[in-house]
Amino acid sequence: MRTSTARRMGTALAAAAALTSMAACSGSDGAGGSGKGKADAVAKASPVAALKQVQQKTGGARSAKVEGTTEMGSAVSMKQSGDIGWADGLSGALTITYTGGTMGEALKKAGGDGSVEARYFKDEYYANLGAGMAASTGGKNWIRYSYKDLAELGGASGDVMKDQIQNSTPDQGVKALLASGDVKKVGQEDVRGVAATHYSGTIDVAELTAKNSDLDAQQLAAFKEQLALAGVTTQTVDIWVDENDLLVKKTERGEMKTGTFNSTLFYSDYGTEVPSDRPEASDTVDFKELLKQGATPGGAS
Repeated sequence: MRTSTARRMGTALAAAAALTSMAACSGSDGAGGSGKGKADAVAKASPVAALKQVQQKTGGARSAKVEGTTEMGSAVSMKQSGDIGWADGLSGALTITYTGGTMGEALKKAGGDGSVEARYFKDEYYANLGAGMAASTGGKNWIRYSYKDLAELGGASGDVMKDQIQNSTPDQGVKALLASGDVKKVGQEDVRGVAATHYSGTIDVAELTAKNSDLDAQQLAAFKEQLALAGVTTQTVDIWVDENDLLVKKTERGEMKTGTFNSTLFYSDYGTEVPSDRPEASDTVDFKELLKQGATPGGAS
């Protein structure tokens, strides 16, 4: 039982890692912004000035509905949807459905149906992998992961994961372009019936993380090593912004050793109410307690 439980825990960790690929490595700069007339004048001045306005408005909105798809080479193919907030770190509830890749296969072998329910809070997240997981946790449906515990268990790599999850916000794409020095305005396009301005640029992933995280030198070195092992260097980031200076779409593309990384996300209903209830304690098992029972994060007992 311990081996199968460990495998399922690894799947839940991968679900969290997949979320960080949606919106990784930077935080919000808070509310702000001016009227549309002034925004139009700024937008005409330069793409950088316009994106600074977008960064303020999107960051200050504090919550939104999100949906999209992510592919990470042969490892992961999935879709996700839900409500997220970023008033104080990342919060919210997402449904992540694996549609292919080795991670989806592992989840199904572990007794899942290919879907993970995830709830995110400032200091922890919860994952529900379905009946297959509950069968090996005494009937409890949710696993609780403390970011502090993950950092302690994973060393420098755990600190990287903690930093990325806690500081993930939808405006990271805007910040990425501002930090790249390569931003350009592509033009006006339609996004699901909304008139939007399209911006594009190429970023150095390691350099961007160094500029926009709280990681120390050792943690950054570990992150760069992970990127090197995965074969990740640069990513192309595209964003689409509506007339209210709010992000409505973001894409990220890059190459990995296992294939192409490709993410497309749509944002809507800014200011939406974000679920804040934690799963019942009686229906939750702590990841650290599972480890004490003899399982390890890597999938061996």
